[in-house]
Amino acid sequence: MESNLSLKNVTKKYDGFTLDHVSIDVPSGCIMGFIGANGAGKTTTIKLILDLIHKDEGQISVLGQTVGAGLSKVKENIGVVLDESNFPDNMSVKDVDRIMKNIYQNWNEEQFFSLAQRFGLPLDKIVKNYSRGMKMKLSIAVALSHNARLLILDEATSGLDPIARDEILDVLLDFIQDERHSVFMSSHIISDLEKACDYITFIHQGMIVFSNTKDELLESYGLLKCTQSEFEALDPAMFKGYRKNSFGVEVLVLKKQLAGKHVIDPASIEDIMLYHVKERN
Repeated sequence: MESNLSLKNVTKKYDGFTLDHVSIDVPSGCIMGFIGANGAGKTTTIKLILDLIHKDEGQISVLGQTVGAGLSKVKENIGVVLDESNFPDNMSVKDVDRIMKNIYQNWNEEQFFSLAQRFGLPLDKIVKNYSRGMKMKLSIAVALSHNARLLILDEATSGLDPIARDEILDVLLDFIQDERHSVFMSSHIISDLEKACDYITFIHQGMIVFSNTKDELLESYGLLKCTQSEFEALDPAMFKGYRKNSFGVEVLVLKKQLAGKHVIDPASIEDIMLYHVKERN
């Protein structure tokens, strides 16, 4: 399957933090959720993809072009939404349209106003008077209105109410109905990613812990509730992290390893993420 975004062994070193040999592949026709705690390396990774900072090692390719060499050729086809709106406070939707016509060769005015209407954005109201949700919707409308094939969102749904987040997720799901398109979105709202994403990549302390399809993750792992003695009898190769409580031990297990031997409850993506961290700490 063709990748719209590929990172291979990408490293960036700072004093006190290293993004350590990160490898990610985002196939066409999918949404990949990029999860991790604050400071884990999500924003650093996105800045490297956008060529805003320079890597120390590795290779990055966006829509077939190597970052640092030919990214300017595909910038028209990359839509970017950051966690804060960068539109001047005194601009309206109509003003944004006039400016974007001069920035993007492939600017689609009809699509932009259609999305503005879908999102309930008043055409003459200035950005200063927008709610956070309206600002994010405006940013997404712009990102989707210049023939983008790859959308990159950095915590774009953070701080939005559930209705606004659902609206945005619906738009992203519509976007990938064209199998040439992909979405790479960082978020700490795991429930959003479980709803919309085909792939989940988890970064922790600058390193990729796992990167897999959502379905494979949910099918592979489960939660086993057992006594201390039952836990001690488990082969360590059968589980990824555990938590002791007053009732016994809760263990993230590989379901295939224990099929038919124990009652195993479903594990959420958040469970899988948290127990992988527990294993490393």
